[in-house]
Amino acid sequence: MQEQTLRVGLVGCGGRGRGAVENVLEAAPNVQITALADMWPEKIKSTLDLMGKTPGFKVAEENAFSGFDAYKRLLDANVDYVMLCEPPGLRPEHFAAAVEAGKHVFFEKPVAVDPWGVRLVIEAGEKAKQKKLGVVPGTQSRHSAKMRETVKRIHDGQIGEVVAGRIYFNTGYLWEVPRREGMSDLEWQIRNWYYFDFLSGDHIVEQHVHQIDVSDWVMKGHPDHAVAVGGRQVRVEELYGNIYDHFGVDYVYPNDVHVFSMCRQWKNTPGRVESWFTGTKGHACIHGPQSGTIFDTRMQPVWKWEGQETKPQVQEHRDLIESIRKGEPINEARRIAETTLTSILGREAAYTGKVVKWDELLKGGERLTPEKWELGPHETKPVRRPGKSV
Repeated sequence: MQEQTLRVGLVGCGGRGRGAVENVLEAAPNVQITALADMWPEKIKSTLDLMGKTPGFKVAEENAFSGFDAYKRLLDANVDYVMLCEPPGLRPEHFAAAVEAGKHVFFEKPVAVDPWGVRLVIEAGEKAKQKKLGVVPGTQSRHSAKMRETVKRIHDGQIGEVVAGRIYFNTGYLWEVPRREGMSDLEWQIRNWYYFDFLSGDHIVEQHVHQIDVSDWVMKGHPDHAVAVGGRQVRVEELYGNIYDHFGVDYVYPNDVHVFSMCRQWKNTPGRVESWFTGTKGHACIHGPQSGTIFDTRMQPVWKWEGQETKPQVQEHRDLIESIRKGEPINEARRIAETTLTSILGREAAYTGKVVKWDELLKGGERLTPEKWELGPHETKPVRRPGKSV
């Protein structure tokens, strides 16, 4: 018996959004893209032009929406499954609206940029459970067969008791959008969203959340507190908003297990994206050139993954769709909300120069996003300086 067609709407038509379209269409049969939403009309047009002939892409012009309220109109456009790929600062409110509308949700990471957004995602995630809605985030490591097996072996005790970890996300050039004449503050900030804390959460939250999620996964929960350093060494021009370009964080988990985190975005420097954990009996590499390998205490390999796996960016959609069609929808909202807060914890420890506690941050913490989104004046906050008020 043929499965009923799953109608998918995309919110956020940038490169990651278009990638998600390809991933979900590859993930399962009888899936169609039927609606688009983006802040900017030209992003809608370019997506229609680029993907219009893609099998499964069935977006009529009347189901392509732009503007701040585009996501609301998409939710009314007879879709079953929503992909939220807009800038992270917008995701908590969009996620809450999607759950209220009864939609299954795939949303990119991170799912918030501040504790207020994290709390909203947790609350909406609980509503999604009550409504039997599927929710999966784009932290694809959790849907990799290789990484699942490696972490399972850590949890089974193959490296003994975990005593330390180290995680890295050192990368180079990304992109930027120069300000053109006539752009309002908020228009430029949204177009150049990566470089503003209220839209991206800073790169430790937007990008390094992948490795930080692995750390929380291995440690079976979040850290107790963190202390950190960070700053702007290379990207110091106004073009790069108010975020840092490097962080170093000491995450302290229960039982005084320390996980060292390093991330940076510097041009013309060697990249390093890895995650390692050390136990009383050996070591495990989850990300990096030796990923999927367990070593003894002398760093001799004792197990290495040799299986086959689907591309994780496809598998995460496949897992969500299969769970929906079985009537047992996966709901990973709380998990990704908590990992997002762990990322924010590292940022706030660096921004303030203080020891910041995870539980206290969840209860309080500054809201970075505006209460009302509208184009016009919007002052860029100063770059944070530890020990100084802003």
